[in-house]
Amino acid sequence: MPPPPPSIAERLLAWYDVHARTLPWRSPPGANAADPYRVWLSEVMLQQTTVAAVAPQFERWVARWPDFASLAAAKEADVMAAWAGLGYYARARNLRACAVAVVRDHRGRLPDNEAALRTLPGIGDYTAAAIASIAFGAKATVVDANVERVVARLFALEAPLPGARPEIRRLTGTITPDARAGDFAQAMMDLGSGICTSRKPKCLLCPLRESCAGFASGTPDAYPLQAAKKLRPVRHGTIFWLERERKLLLVRRPAKGLLGGMRALPSGPWVEAPPGLEGAPADVAWSAVEGGVTHVFTHLRLECVVVRGVADAATNVMVDGEWWPVDDLESAGLPGLFVKAAAMMGARP
Repeated sequence: MPPPPPSIAERLLAWYDVHARTLPWRSPPGANAADPYRVWLSEVMLQQTTVAAVAPQFERWVARWPDFASLAAAKEADVMAAWAGLGYYARARNLRACAVAVVRDHRGRLPDNEAALRTLPGIGDYTAAAIASIAFGAKATVVDANVERVVARLFALEAPLPGARPEIRRLTGTITPDARAGDFAQAMMDLGSGICTSRKPKCLLCPLRESCAGFASGTPDAYPLQAAKKLRPVRHGTIFWLERERKLLLVRRPAKGLLGGMRALPSGPWVEAPPGLEGAPADVAWSAVEGGVTHVFTHLRLECVVVRGVADAATNVMVDGEWWPVDDLESAGLPGLFVKAAAMMGARP
């Protein structure tokens, strides 16, 4: 009798052995282990952020904080500043909190199982599965957006996202092998990123084409089906650019909420109607800057006007803040919203 045809996992791993991406946090295909710190850090950085944006940040990060102990000992303000540009800033606070917990409770080593990993700050189901699989070789069901797309097409799922996610997870578990589970997870991610793309998938190059019900349907890019999206609510705000002798007033945002704990320009409330000068940091002559700043967060769209004021030594500043050299804004680690405002003013943070 002829041997049985290779399984999905066997075909995908053979493809991965040849085509795996070279990434600074990744071990070569077939390697027995990966550095858990680097795997954990990369997985957190890659949440809602592209590989292209993460790679240079990752290199700078590990050069500065190469392990859990060094990150746990870092000042939170330094960690938040180093995170600038990656967005979703709660991840940065959780990174440091997780490092502290690993050093305090686990002797500086990540636990090797999903249940224990999920008890750590900032580690949810996906990240726990990815770490257990990639760093420790455990069989775990790893499903990110790329894997969702691959599996939805493989099985031509008719249920739309997000409701289809439990079924996608179950199906992913059925094709995940006992051996090389970490390589399988990364192979699925690479396949979704480079071949099984959201638009114009390169089906003729796909090692799983013969098993793909989506390809057989003739319309693979119709999957996964998407439920109708809800419109993001719009909020309005005012960003205050207050200068004094070529220094700019910066504040620290509250620890909780959007951009929590980040150094920022004063901005007043973010509300349903334009708030005008409500929340102004000083009583000076404010002048509106032509144009505006629009920034899209996960759950809302923020539209801000920018106003400029000039202070002197006698100006009563009504908020806690610091005067930062305008020519050195890059080192302030401002979030993207305020980088846009600075660009309007001709500065380069």
